[in-house]
Amino acid sequence: MLTLEGDKVYLRALEPEDLDFVHQLENTEDFWEISATQVPYSRFMIKKYLENAHRDIYDYRQLRLVICTIQHKAIGLIDIFDLEPKDRRAAIGILISEATDRGKGYGAESLSLICNYCFKHLALHQVYANVTDGNLASLKLFEKKGFRKVGVKKEWNFLNGSFKDEILYQLINNV
Repeated sequence: MLTLEGDKVYLRALEPEDLDFVHQLENTEDFWEISATQVPYSRFMIKKYLENAHRDIYDYRQLRLVICTIQHKAIGLIDIFDLEPKDRRAAIGILISEATDRGKGYGAESLSLICNYCFKHLALHQVYANVTDGNLASLKLFEKKGFRKVGVKKEWNFLNGSFKDEILYQLINNV
């Protein structure tokens, strides 16, 4: 089995042709909560970002991949970030862009693929995710994929006029 290909989706590197897709996602205010974004990004900035997306994960400490259906439709992004090679850990973030593509198992399969990649190819000991309390779909997704709730950061994020807790989830590779 290939590491980044599943039955429903595959994960691929960013391409210059992803400019419009990434620009649209980065500028959708509904997603700013999960990406800690406060301002819109210009097409110029996204283009520059895509030009540098090939940089080595150990140098850049981050890898963003496009989630595609087996019909080759880009439906989201999945990120490995805050890579700490010495401690063999990294954070994971995932976004399925359209509500019509959610609840179909795409996110679950993408998360399984990226975790397998992290453990097999990056030799990580653990991956983790920070999820805003109340983001029920993400909470359910990470728990379904074996991530354990290991902490709560009280009143961590100020969103829509109030503070929200952030839940820390961890998946340790015991193999």
